[in-house]
Amino acid sequence: MTENAQQQPTAPSTELPTQYAPADVERALYERWVERGYFAADAKSDKPPYTIVIPPPNVTGSLHLGHAFQHTLMDALTRRKRMQGFEALWLPGMDHAGIATQNKVEQQLAEEGKSRHDLGREEFVERVWQWKEEYGGKILGQMRRLGDGVDWDRERFTMDEGLSKAVQTIFKKLYDDELIYRAERIINWCPRCLTAISDIEVEYQEDDGELVSIKYGEGEETLVVATTRAETMLGDTAVAVHPDDERYRHLVGKRIKLPLTDRTIPVVADAHVDPEFGTGAVKVTPAHDPNDFAIGQRHGLESITVMDERAVITAHGPFQGLDRFEARSAIVGALRSQGRIVAEKRPYVHSVGHCSRCKTTIEPRLSMQWWVKVGPLAQAAGDAVRDGRVRIHPEDMSKRYFDWVDNMHDWCISRQLWWGHRIPVWYGPQGEVVCVGPDEQPPAGEGWTQDTDVLDTWFSSGLWPFSTLGWPEQTADLRKFYPTDVLLTGHDIIFFWVARMMMFGLYAMDGEVPFRTIALTGLVRDERGKKMSKSFGNVVDPLDWMDKYGSDAVRFTLARGANPGTDVPIGEEWVQASRNFANKIWNATRFALMNGATVEGPLPDAAEMSATDRWILSRLNETVAEVDAFYDDFQFAKLSDSLFHFAWDEVFDWYVELSKTTFQAGGRGAEVSQRVLGEVLDVTLKLLHPVVPFVTDTLWTTLTGGESVVIADWPKDSGFRDQAAEREIETLQSVITEVRRFRADQGLQPGQRVPARLTLDGTALAPHEAAIRQLLRLQPEGDAFTATATLPVAGAEVALDLSGTIDVAAERKRLAKDLAAAEKEKAQATAKLGNEAFLAKAPDNVVDKIRGRLAKADEDITRLQNQLDRLPEA
Repeated sequence: MTENAQQQPTAPSTELPTQYAPADVERALYERWVERGYFAADAKSDKPPYTIVIPPPNVTGSLHLGHAFQHTLMDALTRRKRMQGFEALWLPGMDHAGIATQNKVEQQLAEEGKSRHDLGREEFVERVWQWKEEYGGKILGQMRRLGDGVDWDRERFTMDEGLSKAVQTIFKKLYDDELIYRAERIINWCPRCLTAISDIEVEYQEDDGELVSIKYGEGEETLVVATTRAETMLGDTAVAVHPDDERYRHLVGKRIKLPLTDRTIPVVADAHVDPEFGTGAVKVTPAHDPNDFAIGQRHGLESITVMDERAVITAHGPFQGLDRFEARSAIVGALRSQGRIVAEKRPYVHSVGHCSRCKTTIEPRLSMQWWVKVGPLAQAAGDAVRDGRVRIHPEDMSKRYFDWVDNMHDWCISRQLWWGHRIPVWYGPQGEVVCVGPDEQPPAGEGWTQDTDVLDTWFSSGLWPFSTLGWPEQTADLRKFYPTDVLLTGHDIIFFWVARMMMFGLYAMDGEVPFRTIALTGLVRDERGKKMSKSFGNVVDPLDWMDKYGSDAVRFTLARGANPGTDVPIGEEWVQASRNFANKIWNATRFALMNGATVEGPLPDAAEMSATDRWILSRLNETVAEVDAFYDDFQFAKLSDSLFHFAWDEVFDWYVELSKTTFQAGGRGAEVSQRVLGEVLDVTLKLLHPVVPFVTDTLWTTLTGGESVVIADWPKDSGFRDQAAEREIETLQSVITEVRRFRADQGLQPGQRVPARLTLDGTALAPHEAAIRQLLRLQPEGDAFTATATLPVAGAEVALDLSGTIDVAAERKRLAKDLAAAEKEKAQATAKLGNEAFLAKAPDNVVDKIRGRLAKADEDITRLQNQLDRLPEA
């Protein structure tokens, strides 16, 4: 079925250890793959390219199950394409993780009694680089442990020289095209990290807060507003009501007194206000709330900042210098003493944003920042999917993508950090602003200073598909491997990363898409479907499972749960089951080698093969075609399930067992089956390899003598089918299954031998009598044979003599007792379902349960009666 023309085989071995020990195999085998250059891609090759760039993990990170999940799938894709003859490049790298990395180093400094300000910017950045070299990149070693087939010679880092040049190049280009600008806007601000943070770095959780209703104004000109952040009222510059709200129409345009201040503020009419929510009147604090900022822009309201970057009150008065939470209590107390508190609700549970790094409550804050004007970029990103240049899989995820790109707001790209790509803008002494490209010199002279902010980490990672291949230079890698083929990532970062790569890729590469397919996965959850979280105590370190069960077991478990776009539950029992599967593959291959399985020479003609041989080859080709179709549709769960059932059920449990009598008989039939078994194992190991690489390479090289299955040819469907053989073996399987079931019902032990007479003449089962007897532990009938049970199955007849194996009288008594109990259960359920009064009152779930009991009783009665009928009289 397949040939490995690339490799010079050595003599295959028939020796395998009795047990598979992953710990003895995996590390050394992986290093051998890397040393031999199996994962290195050649830009000069004439093979068709296949490219995946790894979603760059944080330099501070460790491998978690989410990484292991996505890396398993990406590795499977690239390993298969490599075997199919593609020049496959899976490019690795890391993200510099601005906030997380800076926090790590600041924590180190704090332990030394220092802060970054004690070092100064240059020395601090140098300290971060030192930390990166010493501690960063732990995850890269863990990727090796998982078996990632990445091209390590092409490893990139978002702060390396080449990628830094790419960042500066695109910033300059966007700036010159007036797609980058600087303006005051509301941003997410962390008072602990002292920087703006992106939406993805804000974690929302339900907090116990307070909802306070406050009376604004005096006399008849009063309104009541409700707020969870009373401290922000010091910065209120209006109260807004809906234009059609009759309750407040008389107040629109008037000014009312703002409590605790000497200011008056206007009442404005704005359609944003929901008249049905609360009192229908909302306080407007443009400098401390994004919705209020928008209202302020529409009505020309002043924006008054009342907190500094550490969330300390700066407004003059009795609350100045208080932390925001201290001020909240003090302000509510002052309002209460003035009789302005109308209502208070505590606790008031509501969703509050927290910094994902330090868990500090986020403060919306008006700040001067750098922004990307996303309108034309987002339009292009949406059009690329609409016109089919980029396919989103599963297709129903496209709506979520369009929801993002079609409604995208301008993107805040500046961060108040020292670690990261510093914004390449200089300010002159006379207010000059100069943006500097990578090949340009910054302005010289007294009074010129560079912007102190750095770029959002997502800015540099948005360039990842093309910057990692050498852009802005026109490199051989860029010409060969761009655009990339597949972006495989979680559906949770469609906006934060996927959309931004689409925008930047189309912009920088003159309309060329960054990838042809976006394959979206779900999130890994625990076995109950619950999100993994340290607070829940259900977080799993995949390395622990790898140490215990092997990397193949972890990989296969993750792949078998990977249905496109849906979350993946995983539990340790499932990893144990996958370890058992690896052991099954090992033991079956070991048996095959001990019994002469071989890949030497061509396959014999079908005319020489038994029906069993033709059946397994037919099923093998069907499986190859099925697996290929599932790969092309990113159906990892289905392809893994297909391989599991073919390998375990059909190859190991049926074909290997059915072949034992052939091997024992010897002769030409045994030689044919040995070659067929070798072919089946060769192809099966290749099909399994992309998902379970370690055990399959170990077994395949032993079986074939080839150099490595990593560089073997991917199997092709030869087109061979034999429906007659498939029907014949299905009939054989039904006979064996039915007799096994009967034996189990009679309480016979699996290994217990029973005399039997087989009547197979005139059926397709006649050539299989030896196999039937061996698999069912049926010995020939003797002179004293008496058929105590007869089973007609598929046109054949199996007569069994159980007289010496079971106590027939005791067995009939047990079955009769069980039958009586089943008939009683049926009578009770039938009576209840026939009672109209009961049916009128009983809940639907109770009635359904009784119907289920009735169906179960019917099944039990049929089964027990059949067992009694098959037993002789006592």
